[in-house]
Amino acid sequence: MAASMNLDFPLILVILVFGTGLIWLADRLLWAPGRQRSFAALCERYPAWEEEGSQDARDFSQAASSLPRESTLVEYSRSFFPVLAVVFVLRSFIAEPFQIPSSSMVPTLEVGDYILVNKFTYGIRLPVLRTKVLSINEPKRGDVMVFFPPHKNKTYYIKRVIGLPGDVVSYRNKRLYVNGEAVPFEPLAVLPEGRSRVQLGMAQLGGKSHLQQVNLLRHGVDFTVTVKPGHYFMMGDNRDNSSDSRVWGQVSERDIVGKAFAIWMHWGPFFSVPSFDRVGAIE
Repeated sequence: MAASMNLDFPLILVILVFGTGLIWLADRLLWAPGRQRSFAALCERYPAWEEEGSQDARDFSQAASSLPRESTLVEYSRSFFPVLAVVFVLRSFIAEPFQIPSSSMVPTLEVGDYILVNKFTYGIRLPVLRTKVLSINEPKRGDVMVFFPPHKNKTYYIKRVIGLPGDVVSYRNKRLYVNGEAVPFEPLAVLPEGRSRVQLGMAQLGGKSHLQQVNLLRHGVDFTVTVKPGHYFMMGDNRDNSSDSRVWGQVSERDIVGKAFAIWMHWGPFFSVPSFDRVGAIE
């Protein structure tokens, strides 16, 4: 899982952007011209209003206090709309930050890692609606992807792409097979972890290597599944401590969010000090 909260932030951001924008536009079209005409008429009435100390300046200052003014709502909308619009574009179409709250992607991603997700590499999608309007690339085996799973379709999850549409994915004796071929796995070490024994190794998927771990003391569930058209089979790198496609099924292409590509900070417990030791690309 890769969401620090289930709040529908994309929808809230859309509402704020369009709300502040509409208020600002309505003011520019409907109310601002009236304020400008009132001010221009007052300037004509007191032609010497800019001369400091003149009678016109004193009368102008007194009369100006009764002019219609920009409301607080319009003022805030005018100030916040450009900032919100920039955030909306960057977050919706360029890159989005996430925080890792669970250990399902250990050792690749640790709890407390802050990551960046590329929002356009798999195509441009409309926020909230999730409709793809421009195709660019398709997910590849081995990609670390953020998405909405079928069982919690408003919660961000992060896993590794194991199976593409049409692939046959099998898992036997804790070994992964794709289309009948074993995914290469090189054991590196066996580490004690509480009452468990964790085998750490390097797997090769999609032409790239990544770290992966299994619990040698936990029984694995064997399976064979064919990936449906327009869907992807996802698994966590922490094989025996991951709720993934083995549990809740395959991920629809429509529910893709983007590709995780970098760790930019690590911040563990709340009172700890943020660290940048893990900054780097996600493999």
